[in-house]
Amino acid sequence: MDWGTELWDQFDVIERHTQWGLDLLDRYVKFVKERTEVEQAYAKQLRFSQQQSFLQILQEVNDFAGQRELVAENLSVRVCLELAKYSQEMKQERKMHFQEGRRAQQQLESGFKQLENSKRKFERDCREAEKAAQTAERLDQDINATKADVEKAKQQAHLRSHMAEESKNEYAAQLQRFNRDQAHFYFSQMPQIFDKLQNMDERRATHLGAGYGLLSEAELQVVPIIAKCLEGMKVAAAAVDAKNDSQVLIELHKSGFARPSDVEFEDFSQPMNRVPSDSSLGTPSDGRPELRGPARSSRAKRWPFSKKNKTVVTEDFSHLPPEQQRKRLQQQLEDRNRELQKEVDQREALKKMKDVYEKTPQMGDPASLEPQITETLNNIERLKLEVQKYEAWLAEAESRVLSNRGDSLSRHTRPPDPPASAPPDSSSSSNSGSQDNKESSEEPSLEGQDTPIYTEFDEDFEEEPASPIGHCVAIYHFEGSSEGTISMAEGEDLSLMEEDKGDGWTRVRRKQGGEGYVPTSYLRVTIN
Repeated sequence: MDWGTELWDQFDVIERHTQWGLDLLDRYVKFVKERTEVEQAYAKQLRFSQQQSFLQILQEVNDFAGQRELVAENLSVRVCLELAKYSQEMKQERKMHFQEGRRAQQQLESGFKQLENSKRKFERDCREAEKAAQTAERLDQDINATKADVEKAKQQAHLRSHMAEESKNEYAAQLQRFNRDQAHFYFSQMPQIFDKLQNMDERRATHLGAGYGLLSEAELQVVPIIAKCLEGMKVAAAAVDAKNDSQVLIELHKSGFARPSDVEFEDFSQPMNRVPSDSSLGTPSDGRPELRGPARSSRAKRWPFSKKNKTVVTEDFSHLPPEQQRKRLQQQLEDRNRELQKEVDQREALKKMKDVYEKTPQMGDPASLEPQITETLNNIERLKLEVQKYEAWLAEAESRVLSNRGDSLSRHTRPPDPPASAPPDSSSSSNSGSQDNKESSEEPSLEGQDTPIYTEFDEDFEEEPASPIGHCVAIYHFEGSSEGTISMAEGEDLSLMEEDKGDGWTRVRRKQGGEGYVPTSYLRVTIN
């Protein structure tokens, strides 16, 4: 079938249908775009208890919606379909009864018409018989009428009188038949039809009342689960921990920088370097006042909140603040150690397999394992070097964090400086110079800090959970046939190991052992 053949005269229908399809496509694109924005914002705020509570509420709302879908399904199957089917049966039965009643009415009306016809015929025959009798009597008294005319008139009157008598008998029989049919119609036939209609209507009312009960029953079935959903929303609302969210924000964005030191006094009144040929103001030859000290150069590096240049990502994460650099290096070191342990375990397994092949040659060729063993050894060496590199970087970052923390504490607890009214002595000048040198030495690291303190965090900051973060129940059966998936039975309790990252899959652990991914839509998830 094609539109050109089947819908040749439905131009308006095709126009509306194609426009509807394009509108649907646009709405879906808009929906996906908004969903993308929501997912991005959700990924950035996932660590906060506010967001976790919101996620829990959304899950409860999802369960709530599932129960409403169950209500809709029950109402559709048990009420709508059954009552619609019963309504069709009632309509057919009602149609049959009314057809029977109409046939009875038509038969009674037909009998009444026959009665009226016989009545009119009897009346007409009586008038004609009376007229024929009068004609015969008039001719009999007329002296001018012949005997033949008189006899003919009498015969005609006798015939008409006989026809009137037959019409009378027919009318009487038809009247008797109609009265009998009418009595049967009003006292037997129609009451039976009305009784059948009454029985049908009572059965309809009974089924409708049962439908009303099914409506309330469908609601009552989901009330306990909906109450649990609402209770879960209440628990999620109570789980919002403002203090913990503040601590999470600190852990995510703590830079580890030391607070700026005090601004040193710069004395411009000591060495004026006056020369007799110079002006009394002591200005240099170019006419501009001479500025001494690093005040202008150190001003820019004192404020980490100013706008930074574009970030240059480095392997040792030196582009990050010290505290964040330490965390990232610690995470990378743990990842490398896990990979190294995995390669070591693989090497041991290959060695055992090689020993088995050497002892039992029919199981395999030991030489076939040499390339894998060589590749594993190379990976081990590479990972050991990377571990050493990250350990060195981590030690340096930790010392930097401790140094900044100690400097900040010492500056916070030291006594206040003497008043700046007296000019500093040589020792204070040397200290000022050393402090300037210290600030100058710190300047590259501060200026190289290209990202703001309040940087956006990403998923790389998240540590892989070592224990279940919740539990879930399988709503449907799933057969994990592909790599990385795991099978589960309907109603099975599972441990939640990793939430859905937006790809539609959730990592779970079975009670009897084994982890893998299953579809998120097949689960009812509860986060601890």
